[in-house]
Amino acid sequence: MTTDVLLALVGGAGLFVSVVTFFVGRGLGGKAQLAKLEKDNATSEATAKRVVGEATREAEALRKAAVLSGKEEALRQREELEKDGRREKTVADRQAELDQLVVDERRRLEQLAGMSVAEAKAELMKRLEEEAHADAGNRLREIRERAKRDADREARKIVALAVQRVATDTTAEVSVSSVALPNDEMKGRIIGREGRNIRAFELATGVDVIIDDTPDTVVVSCFDPVRREVARIALEKLVTDGRIHPGRIEEVVNKARKEVEVAIVEMGEQAAYETGIHGLHPELIKLIGRMRWRTSYGQNILHHSKEVAHLAGMMAAELGLDVALAKRGALLHDIGKVLTHEHEGTHVQLGVEVATKYGESQLVINCIAAHHDDVPHESEESVLVQAADGISGSRPGARREAFETYVKRLEGLEKIASSYRGVEKVFAIQAGREVRVVVTPDDVDDVRMASLSGEIARRIEAELQYPGQIKVVVIRETRAVEYAR
Repeated sequence: MTTDVLLALVGGAGLFVSVVTFFVGRGLGGKAQLAKLEKDNATSEATAKRVVGEATREAEALRKAAVLSGKEEALRQREELEKDGRREKTVADRQAELDQLVVDERRRLEQLAGMSVAEAKAELMKRLEEEAHADAGNRLREIRERAKRDADREARKIVALAVQRVATDTTAEVSVSSVALPNDEMKGRIIGREGRNIRAFELATGVDVIIDDTPDTVVVSCFDPVRREVARIALEKLVTDGRIHPGRIEEVVNKARKEVEVAIVEMGEQAAYETGIHGLHPELIKLIGRMRWRTSYGQNILHHSKEVAHLAGMMAAELGLDVALAKRGALLHDIGKVLTHEHEGTHVQLGVEVATKYGESQLVINCIAAHHDDVPHESEESVLVQAADGISGSRPGARREAFETYVKRLEGLEKIASSYRGVEKVFAIQAGREVRVVVTPDDVDDVRMASLSGEIARRIEAELQYPGQIKVVVIRETRAVEYAR
């Protein structure tokens, strides 16, 4: 198109020159002038042709360059489109392969695990809940540790438990022994000249001798039951013999101590014989015998331990478990209580230490360590020991407690549980060791049940004082009733 325009312009220019030349030649009428004009015309035509040629060549070059550039651009775009198409196809193929791999892997995992996707999700949710509970427990422990500085109530509770380890709630009954005298004159002989006899006796036995206005009676007081028993036997011998002086006192006290040591061994051997347990270390036999003079909430520990051993053995026999292991762990489960007033640590810790020291098996040690859920149970027999301990301690008449305190604790348990929305009935059972909370199914769903039991348990810990532990059970029952007519 550019070439045609240029040709048209050049042609028009040539025509214009010819017309001008014609009229000029005509007007001048001179031949020379005409020749000159023709020469100029020829020059102009040559120039015009040269310009046209150059323009034509330039236009052609531009056209070819434009065509080449267009082809290259088209080729580049085509290649880009082909690359994009191949890339999309590759991505689609790869996605399809990945989807198939996921399906195949899920099917393989389901076959290996023996559960469906829904079951796996449920298991995952359960584990997440357990981890959340564990994290919450750790967080609660951290808060409790941080609050120890000003936790006055917790401090009182710890002090009360420490006192309980040394003396029971009926201190007057379990920390003193009475010795009958033939007459009141004997009190003076026990005191001796300027009190030398009574001082020698108290120094030799480690007890306090209380002589008051009570007729024909002297009281021996000591928190260590074995020393108190030695003092009682020695004093009875001195009163019977009648010879009371410092030298004689020391001799009689040594004899009484040996008698008590022999009695301790005999009681330990008798307990092992009654429960059918063999191969106990002699030191463990002595500790079992010393249980005779230890009590917990008024319950004699030796009798309690033998009772637990019989109960655990019966349950183990019914279940086809190891009867010997259950009895052995049960007889030794509270052995640490004999040492709590002499060593640091809880009776569980001390029991584990002494059983380990004298060669008891790991399963027996676990029965001792786990009977208060301080560590996980490692055997079925360990669970039976814990159950038998709970039965022996919670049966009616097993342990003494002030009636008013007992009633207040039961009322407090029921009041706390009844204060929550959706609670229909509350029952405090097992002598206050368990609370059963019946809720209405419309107000409390399954998820709320778990949190409700935890909330009630935390309030009981914060607001009530009680020995041991209290189990909180939330019961939700849904019934559908229809009649066939």
